[in-house]
Amino acid sequence: MMKKFKDLVKKLKMQTVKGFTLIEMVIVVAIIAILLILVVPNLTNQKSNAEAKTDEAFQTTLQSQVTLAEEDGKKITSWDQLLEAKYISEKQAKKAQEKFVITNGEVVKK
Repeated sequence: MMKKFKDLVKKLKMQTVKGFTLIEMVIVVAIIAILLILVVPNLTNQKSNAEAKTDEAFQTTLQSQVTLAEEDGKKITSWDQLLEAKYISEKQAKKAQEKFVITNGEVVKK
């Protein structure tokens, strides 16, 4: 009985394939390539959309700070004035100077 079992196991081992065929590998690589072609452009669009949303949120924050300062009776015409009045941090002032300007109490993109 044990000998029959061992023979059966040997037959099964001989019948099983020990690896992938070339066509299977080509299909897998093709599927991965198609997925990459679909995903990569979407990721780059998402990055630019995220940067735009971040800039909008930062602009809203800056506008809120300018409005608060003006409600406290301060006339704000530059980021340095807002920084000196301690409504924004140095890091925020530096970033604001790069991308935005204050025009008539409104924060506007350069």
